[in-house]
Order: sequence, then C-alpha cells, then structure tokens
Amino acid sequence: MRGLSPFLLLLLGLAALFATAGQLLFKLGAQNASHLKDFFNVHIALGLTSYGLGTVLWIITLSRLPLKVVYPFVALTMVMVYLGAALLLGERITPRGVAGTLVVLAGLALILVDTGS
Repeated sequence: MRGLSPFLLLLLGLAALFATAGQLLFKLGAQNASHLKDFFNVHIALGLTSYGLGTVLWIITLSRLPLKVVYPFVALTMVMVYLGAALLLGERITPRGVAGTLVVLAGLALILVDTGS
C-alpha cells in the first residue's frame, strides 16, 4: 500500500464513516415521511452535515491519491451501511447479505494489496 499513509487511510476511514452516518440519518429522517415538508427535519439536516464532512475528507484524499486507490473505499461505506442498518435500525441480516458483504470486503482487500505492487 505504498502512498497510502496511516493519515490518509484514517481520512478515508473517516470519510466512509461520515458517509455511512449520513445514510443512516437520511433513513431515520425519511421514515414515515409522505409530504415534502416531512423531509425537513433534524435527522435529514444531520445526515447532510455528516455526508458533507465525509465529502470534504474524500476530496482531500482525492487530492493526494489516485482515484483507483480512493474509490474502492466506497465499498467500505456499503459494508458499513449494511451493518449499521442491522445494528442501529434493526434491519434483518441475511446469509446472502453477509456473503455479499464478505465478497465486497475481499474485493477491497485485493484492490488495496494491488495498489502496493
């Protein structure tokens, strides 16, 4: 993983974490909303803030690393959203979901190892 310093790895992890929090907050804010005005709430506002912070960190890492190194961390966000939906929102984990999550993580690991060669 040449070029991927611990600091940049931390920024990517935080960007994924903020993006995940944003998605989970969006879900909370969108639950039971049926009119446009229902979507203007604290959860949506916090979700936008969190997602915005993640985006800023994402852009900082893009300024220092190749896109092919940074972009696979979107997969990490998908994994964290899946787990967060289960743990925080009570959504059901399925065997296929777990298998898919493991495949995504394996793919991320392969890409990260490839960036070091």
